[in-house]
Amino acid sequence: MKVHFVIFIFFFSGISICFSQNSELKASMQRGNEIYSDFCASCHLEQGEGIAHTFPPLAESDYLMENREASIRGVKYGQQGEITVNGVTYNNVMAPLGLDDQEVADVMNFIMNSWGNTSEKMITPKEVETIKK
Repeated sequence: MKVHFVIFIFFFSGISICFSQNSELKASMQRGNEIYSDFCASCHLEQGEGIAHTFPPLAESDYLMENREASIRGVKYGQQGEITVNGVTYNNVMAPLGLDDQEVADVMNFIMNSWGNTSEKMITPKEVETIKK
């Protein structure tokens, strides 16, 4: 009987943590959507499709998924120099947006979980804080 109770508690706790993380991610993504609309959509466009050879796509972006730290750094400090996204080379400048660590985390969570992107781990302000120029 005790074994079943322990298993039940363990299972229930796991479900609670999962729902908590999902609600945190959902809230972060909602805030990130607004930030994206205000700061990012003018270049990367409304659906993250970007502009060929000028502004890289964020939708279904192999670069974002394979370069988490560099992607966060680009949003936090700006980006310049050559990068390759989905097999296409881009060499443009993205000015720093002046976002705080919470805003960077929120917009990254939105981008990394939209338009065919799926991130396994939520980005937190603490993670953003550790990213140095």
